[in-house]
Amino acid sequence: MRTWLLGLAAALSLSGQGVEFIKANYTKYEYRVPMRDGKRLFTSVYVPKDDTQTYGILLSRTPYSVAPYGADQYRDTNGYNAIIGREKFIFAYQDVRGRYMSEGEFINMTPHKAVKSGPQDVDESTDTYDTIEWLTKNLPRNNGRVCTYGSSYPGFYTAAGMIDAHPAHVCAHPQAPIVDWFTGDDFHHHGAFWLPHAFRFFASFGKARPELTTKNNPPFDFGTPDGYDFYLKTGPLYNFNERYFKNTVAFWNEMMKNDTYTEFWKTRNLRPHVKAIKPAVLITGGWLDAENLYGALQLFGSLEKQSPGGQHMLTMGPWCHGCWYRSGDGDQLGDIKFNQKTGPWYQENVVKPFFTHHLYGKGDWKPSKVLMFELGTNQWRRFDSWPPKNTQAKSLYFHANGKLSFEAPADPNGFDEYVSDPARPVPLINAIAQGMAATYMTSDQRFASRRPDVLVYETEPLEEDITIAGPLRPALTVSTTGTDSDWIVKLIDVYPGDYPNPAPNPTGVEMGGYQQLVRGDVMRGKFRNSYERPEAFRPGEPTAVNFEINDVFHTFRRGHRIMIQIQSTWFPLIDRNPQKFLNINEAREADFTKATQRVYRRSSVEVRILPAK
Repeated sequence: MRTWLLGLAAALSLSGQGVEFIKANYTKYEYRVPMRDGKRLFTSVYVPKDDTQTYGILLSRTPYSVAPYGADQYRDTNGYNAIIGREKFIFAYQDVRGRYMSEGEFINMTPHKAVKSGPQDVDESTDTYDTIEWLTKNLPRNNGRVCTYGSSYPGFYTAAGMIDAHPAHVCAHPQAPIVDWFTGDDFHHHGAFWLPHAFRFFASFGKARPELTTKNNPPFDFGTPDGYDFYLKTGPLYNFNERYFKNTVAFWNEMMKNDTYTEFWKTRNLRPHVKAIKPAVLITGGWLDAENLYGALQLFGSLEKQSPGGQHMLTMGPWCHGCWYRSGDGDQLGDIKFNQKTGPWYQENVVKPFFTHHLYGKGDWKPSKVLMFELGTNQWRRFDSWPPKNTQAKSLYFHANGKLSFEAPADPNGFDEYVSDPARPVPLINAIAQGMAATYMTSDQRFASRRPDVLVYETEPLEEDITIAGPLRPALTVSTTGTDSDWIVKLIDVYPGDYPNPAPNPTGVEMGGYQQLVRGDVMRGKFRNSYERPEAFRPGEPTAVNFEINDVFHTFRRGHRIMIQIQSTWFPLIDRNPQKFLNINEAREADFTKATQRVYRRSSVEVRILPAK
């Protein structure tokens, strides 16, 4: 009977096992788990009906609901896909404090309290601890071992819950975790506001819950599929509250009030607190994650520095946000194919063994510290550290006539210039989308390279493969006729003109000359020296703007070209900079002005080159 059921589960899609399978094999319980301050958190639990053994607990804490509610209402998938759900675990799901059916006050990115003086000092670490304490003492047939997991916002709860962990908390699997909402996660990058993602999210998620509820807030109705048009016509950030929120979204108001790296943001920076972490940690992220690529890399780096000797593993695949477990095979994003089913392979060969080893002691678990998917060559590679220790720093320099090379220019004082007009910002993607289309991370940049407000530099065709592994570090010397500006740097893989089209080719893409975005990011110029103390530019004065862009692991193949694009708008992904030094969150339409931007040829972008195997 058991073999037949497992075979049935294997035949079902990754997106679900089916309600009937879950009902046949699990008993559902609903509990209100008490916390040390007296608040009770709603927790839904699925326990295997097979009473011949004990089971490890997989715990997921979420602000997005543990639905369906009711002891007779069952999920269609346990775990986060059928590969994990086929294994026999106790699955526990909890509404975090203040969300849906859990008591208490909800606080976005709950600040961690390093010092606690009594039972009223609670945070996500204590709530996780108290939950594990109760589950291990009260759930039938549990074996006293717990692993936590979650992706995106639940990834934050997983990471925060590792701190001062319960003794039964043996492993944690944070995926695309949020760690800092001002410097690099999905609402700000280097102080610049990630407009469509933040607005769309808080238009629904940010509305107050008047009482315990099982219902979701409705999504925002844009009234149009054209996000570029919607955001441009709405105008300055000030208008979004005035027209749509009308002070009903508390966290939006806080974001607008805290336009620099204030204590409000600093207390929500998780990185300083991940010290002496005891559970084994498997961090997952996606190289093509438009939302939380930053968090996975930053959490791993923080653990390596602040929790030495711990069991920390980092995996980065060719994935968009959550594409390592959601329906689909993880075999392509947009026009770019990876030639293998990366998502199911990862779940079967890494995640499942991680859970079964730590919860049951099964398997020969000898993981590498770092498992990375190399884009361009489409292969998995293993390393002892990240970035790899044997990389060499080299700089790409800008030359006259749009040339890019690893040689310094003969005219370092020369420059190229463009006019940046906030009324006609450079689009994020050459497509109609309401917001932050996931496919922009690999999208063709030919449309941007032909605009007069985008500078383009490219190498000659490469004579050999070049693999870049690690962060990008632009070291720009720029000037502007304004007093503030955004500086966007994009790294692009230019395909040979005779590169073949895919077969079949349902979208009609022309791959010859394709300009694939590899990585791009922004520095809000006023924060170039400090996120806390912004500084104006002096009009026309050459100024250093140095920053770091999220890591890449990409091989530019022989015959391809490396391209760098520089621009000052990227809309609607990034809110428009008025190009005037002020609090952008309070800017009015009249504040937005054109500016002439210069990029001097002594500028460069440092990359880390991995030697050929």
